[in-house]
Amino acid sequence: MLRIRLTRTGRKKQPMYRIVVVEKSQAAKSGKFVELLGHYNATAKPKTLKLNLAKYKHWCAKGAKPTRTVEDLVKKFK
Repeated sequence: MLRIRLTRTGRKKQPMYRIVVVEKSQAAKSGKFVELLGHYNATAKPKTLKLNLAKYKHWCAKGAKPTRTVEDLVKKFK
């Protein structure tokens, strides 16, 4: 099963997130992902989301389930 989720990157106390497609069975520690869809910067003012909506919709159509956080971000920044 595929999931669309956030992975944390960035330095200590300066988080940035990647929006990626991953296998649900993969451990979060491995860091392996199927495809990178975009970036989210929570510390910038204003907060920024760079997302390839075409790829996002493509993976959702293939059966990938976004996490609740990713769903909320997409709705907020649409």
